[in-house]
Amino acid sequence: MSNTFSGRGNLAAAPELKTVTVNGEARQVAEMRMYCDRPVPDGDGGFKDKGGFWVNISLWGARGEHAARVLDKGSRIKVEGTFVQNSWEKDGEKFSRLELSADDVTLDLSRLASVTLRARNRSSDDDTNEAGHSVANQTEGAIDE
Repeated sequence: MSNTFSGRGNLAAAPELKTVTVNGEARQVAEMRMYCDRPVPDGDGGFKDKGGFWVNISLWGARGEHAARVLDKGSRIKVEGTFVQNSWEKDGEKFSRLELSADDVTLDLSRLASVTLRARNRSSDDDTNEAGHSVANQTEGAIDE
């Protein structure tokens, strides 16, 4: 039985970036909470929410740092990952919660008004991208994966 999950929803708040110690190593993790809605046709050409559920999400490393910088409350995202049961102790009290350890978080483009991309770090003599396609100087507004 698989414990993988893929779903869409809205963030309850901006992701919170934390530094935690895992096996003696400091690691960055973005923690966020998403409401997975269940829209159904209302009969008048629109949709209504027929109930949903909340998912606690953790996104580790550089991806988590990027998510904390870019995402905000209400952001519509798609997330894919694995459910894990995390346990910890704080001030002598034990805690446990089910959360999604995200492999991928994608921003839903339908709610964006604009996108600003940062320049890529590449040498001046590099004229191909990862897919082997020729590239010219990047211009503002171009979409580059």
